[in-house]
Amino acid sequence: MRDGDPPYDDDLIVGVHPLKEALRTVNVRLDQVIIRQGSRNRQHEEIRRLAKHACVPVKLVPSEALDRLARSPKHQGVLGYVSQKVYVSFDALLEEVGMAEVSPFLLVLDGVEDPRNMGAIIRTAEGAGVSGVVVPDRRAVGMTSVVARASAGALEHATVARVANLSQSIERLKSNGVWVYGLDPHAAKSYLDLDYRGPIAIVVGGEGRGIRPGLLKQCDDRVAIPMQGTVSSLNVSVAAAVLFYEVVRQRGGSE
Repeated sequence: MRDGDPPYDDDLIVGVHPLKEALRTVNVRLDQVIIRQGSRNRQHEEIRRLAKHACVPVKLVPSEALDRLARSPKHQGVLGYVSQKVYVSFDALLEEVGMAEVSPFLLVLDGVEDPRNMGAIIRTAEGAGVSGVVVPDRRAVGMTSVVARASAGALEHATVARVANLSQSIERLKSNGVWVYGLDPHAAKSYLDLDYRGPIAIVVGGEGRGIRPGLLKQCDDRVAIPMQGTVSSLNVSVAAAVLFYEVVRQRGGSE
């Protein structure tokens, strides 16, 4: 994906009136609204207000990008992405894991943009017993039907919180006694060197760039997966799976 492109052209609502109706309807969930860059007409301003009220992120893109994503020039300068998942609040996630009998095992995703990677990560996370997933509301793929299909049904069972600020969320996890570990291919320490039996959150970065430097600094520790061949790193979903199942192994398969 090129910088400035919104995520994936799946489950689109195209056009001013359909999008306004979707934003007003409680049983339609939207991940993101896209508006043509530089537009200031009354209809588009109303869509911005409706999206803000519904807590749906808005992204501005150039006309040519909007034409490509809408697959038609008849988009009236707007489109929306339908979500396949009801998000929970970060507070609700913390409350849920705090009431559980097992130690929290959380996943924080920093900018995963490929829906198939996202789906594969959620599928493996659910299978490994991850308590909840935290995703940013911008610069990341939403919970589209592509993600749902790639998760092979796991998305229905996953608890996903969408937050405006990952940095603040990580600080709150730490203040609640959760140890935060970043999966970083440049880390000096192996993923096998940590104890994952207590309350933990694993931070996984997006394709290409990995975890942003500011978030890496917030992690209590960083770990890498040692590579024995000529390639320097694994696909993000594969790397996440390797680490998840080390957590499972240390916890004895169940608690």
